[in-house]
Amino acid sequence: MVATGCRAGDDGGGSEAVDAPGVTDDACPDAVNEDNGCIYLGTISDLTQGPFAPLGVPITEAQKAFWNRVNEDGGIGGYDIDTDKFVKDNLYNPQTHKQVYSEIKDDVLALAQSLGSPTTLAIVGDLERDEMIAAPASWTSLWPFEDTILESGAPYCAEAMNIVDYMVENKSIKSVMSVGFPGDFGGDGAAGAKIAADSNSLKYTNVETAPGQEAQAGAISAVVKNKPDLVILGTGPTETAVIVGQAAAQGYQGQFVGLGPAWNPALLGTPSAKALEALYLASGYWGSFGTDTPGHEAMREAVGEVEQENDGYTAGWAWSYPLKAALEEWLDGDYDKTRAGLLEAVGSLETVDYEGMLPEEAGNRAGDPNETIFRQTVLSKVDPKEPAGLALEEDFFSGPTAEGYEFDGPCFEG
Repeated sequence: MVATGCRAGDDGGGSEAVDAPGVTDDACPDAVNEDNGCIYLGTISDLTQGPFAPLGVPITEAQKAFWNRVNEDGGIGGYDIDTDKFVKDNLYNPQTHKQVYSEIKDDVLALAQSLGSPTTLAIVGDLERDEMIAAPASWTSLWPFEDTILESGAPYCAEAMNIVDYMVENKSIKSVMSVGFPGDFGGDGAAGAKIAADSNSLKYTNVETAPGQEAQAGAISAVVKNKPDLVILGTGPTETAVIVGQAAAQGYQGQFVGLGPAWNPALLGTPSAKALEALYLASGYWGSFGTDTPGHEAMREAVGEVEQENDGYTAGWAWSYPLKAALEEWLDGDYDKTRAGLLEAVGSLETVDYEGMLPEEAGNRAGDPNETIFRQTVLSKVDPKEPAGLALEEDFFSGPTAEGYEFDGPCFEG
């Protein structure tokens, strides 16, 4: 177990000794600042064989680069931040996620990443018991209602509402189909799509599909048979390529729009590339890899030359800002220097400086979820010449459905 430390206030903040797991007076391994103590943050991601491994790996790399930049700027409150020592692979499996969480929970102050909606949901009770903050690598609408979850960006539910409203306004669609994984990813997106479809008096169909390239025959058949004007995909990138490519090959010519995790630029190297260019839009929570903001520029500089520009990097970087803000608030403010104190500091945040990747108000945690939920998303078209294969089509926007919706609880509860 990592020892607790007592450095709070070394930079002029509160003077109370830190009494929390994952905090030590000893310097971090390979410390940037050898005179600083160390705060250990855990990572639980999809790193090898799960459907989101192509995103989980760059998410994790970008978060390491983010915290290294923090350390190079002097750290926070007399501490460097370590995200290298406690990294676990969840295989995108809830039981595995829960198991590896139990392996590191006593050695880290908080989780820099908990990838996946159903996987993170498996440890929500543990997080509450342990008063452990987690930055989720997912966007289910449950997170704004969980005090221990430090999310960024609009939830899938609002994202799908915006997709439907945008297509109604710009394409005069009459029918919508959701195709997605069961559970809190595909299910939350499907719930939002249905709410917006009903609001716009559109025909709506929902099709659940399992992960895996070979499991998409039913989804493809449903798309080709029903010919919906709009198909919203709540799948992984592999499934996206198979569904779009094979549906197009069988004559479907409607519009696909994928929720954020459905896209990976590696799809431009598959046989589905031409169909994706013709029929696919990528929804997102902020601008893609090449966007011109200070945060994007800092991210690109920090990750350096990468094998493939991928919005896993963008997401990993953006997701880290609220935890940085919470640690600064906790160490500098008049809070108990415990996990409970950090949890209190999170609840006091009214803004977060995302360096332009998101508006500062997207970081508000200090009010009722219906008032604080961020409802704006972006849309991008597929363009092989652009970084991460995406060119901005519509910058931050929210449609009338998301704007008017009363979030008195999550849109989907499995």
